[in-house]
Amino acid sequence: MEYREVGKTGKHASVIGLGCEHLDGKSYEQVKETIDAALEYGVNLMDVFMPGTEVRENIAKALGNKRDQVMLQGHIGSTNVNMQYDISRDMPVVKQYFEELLRIFGYIDFGMMFFIDSEQDYKNVFETDFVTYVERLKQQGDILHIGFSSHNPETAMKVIQTGVPEMMMFSINPAFDMLSSKASIFDCLDNGFQAGVYNGIDPKRAELYKLCTQKQVGITVMKTFGGGKLLSPEHTPYSKPMTSQQCVHYALSRPAVASVLTGCKTRAEMKDTMSYLSASDSDKDYTWIYNEVHGAFDGNCVYCGHCQPCPSEIDIATVNKYLDIARLDKEAVPPSIRSHYQSLSHRGDECIACGSCESRCPFGVPIIKNMIEADSLLG
Repeated sequence: MEYREVGKTGKHASVIGLGCEHLDGKSYEQVKETIDAALEYGVNLMDVFMPGTEVRENIAKALGNKRDQVMLQGHIGSTNVNMQYDISRDMPVVKQYFEELLRIFGYIDFGMMFFIDSEQDYKNVFETDFVTYVERLKQQGDILHIGFSSHNPETAMKVIQTGVPEMMMFSINPAFDMLSSKASIFDCLDNGFQAGVYNGIDPKRAELYKLCTQKQVGITVMKTFGGGKLLSPEHTPYSKPMTSQQCVHYALSRPAVASVLTGCKTRAEMKDTMSYLSASDSDKDYTWIYNEVHGAFDGNCVYCGHCQPCPSEIDIATVNKYLDIARLDKEAVPPSIRSHYQSLSHRGDECIACGSCESRCPFGVPIIKNMIEADSLLG
């Protein structure tokens, strides 16, 4: 297993985590089988958004005395009304469900403000006692860090600018990233992706990922496979389905992403998901999808890694990520980005301009020029 820092929280998460939604309604034996497999593979991050008591108690029982070996995302505002999951900002209801979560697990590592997708969602959280309650939970030690979940890049950026959250759970896959930020991903999940509507990465989504890096807000990923549609020959928007390894690799190559939370519900599914860790570079390669959007990515680094190996051992994709953040405001480059760049083992000033990287780049990125600019801004 590989581990990444979750923003500025100081915590390190397994790059593949477990989204526990699909364990809901399953027997305790199946829950334990899946949790045991996750722990054996080194998973240390799990998401428990489901408000039902039974699934929460089954997960807690399966963890047993290993509770402190994992970090839990628990969602504030996720409720269960008439046997249906729902969102609530009614404080007595919110407290009832979250305090039940605390009773079961003791504490929550990442207290997630649940489902902030619209302007009204934002107001219902940040212009009410909801955010005050969340901040009090952290002060009391009931939650260790504040996060939130969202599917809308514009709303997510507004939440991040408040300075309250330290991390975010966001829906990331290439099809969503190529949708307009005005489009509803739930329409795609319900009705399917429409081939031919993609024109490159939506600028707002790209801006969100850069903002998260700039503000040191870590991202955990949901809906990596687009509700399974990206893996399906019948429903994929591309000429062929993607593989799970390609979808996971795409998400992990986005700026600020710490962990991809996959919805496994059996030991066999855990094993299949973990095949990513031993997959070859060619197995993980997702760049063929960009060839179906002609010209949209020319000159832009998508952090795919085709430029490697570098004879100077520069991690070219990482240098390009930091450069993209620095370009947002060249006069006020965040100290954290400068520090991350300077802590790299090999930096842009070590580029020997051999051109081998540029000959392999599928998108004609001016890598040599970028290495010079990166060291000028960040070195």
